[in-house]
Amino acid sequence: MPHVEVNLPIKAPVAETWAAVTRLEDYATYMENVESVTVIGETDAGNRTSEWSVLLKGSVLEWVEDDVLDEDERVMSFSQVSGDLDEFTGYWKVDDCGDGTSVVTFYVDFEIGIPLLADMLNPVATRALRENSEHMLRAIEQRITAVS
Repeated sequence: MPHVEVNLPIKAPVAETWAAVTRLEDYATYMENVESVTVIGETDAGNRTSEWSVLLKGSVLEWVEDDVLDEDERVMSFSQVSGDLDEFTGYWKVDDCGDGTSVVTFYVDFEIGIPLLADMLNPVATRALRENSEHMLRAIEQRITAVS
């Protein structure tokens, strides 16, 4: 199964970075590749369901995911429950570097769901998801550092 992992150091305190990462509903206001994110359900335990629409190389990719927030570890795990891909699971993680800097990691495993074309499509999808993920992380960085 293909996966993508992207890490980005951000010159901002971990609490600010974690807050920006977990405010999914704000993403579309400052990420050009995110058309919309709507939180459609939430529990007291820090779990929620969100609906996404993202531009990926000129195509719209849509899905609904379950999100689990671990505030202590600063990890937001997600798992697609319905959508355009066969499988889409992963996490966002924010680590404290101890010097007022944090590192955001975005990790995703995915399966397109077209086995006969997997050898051809997986490398293209991996590249596209990596580029989109990098853009998303840089947008978070710009939002935080512009506010700080």
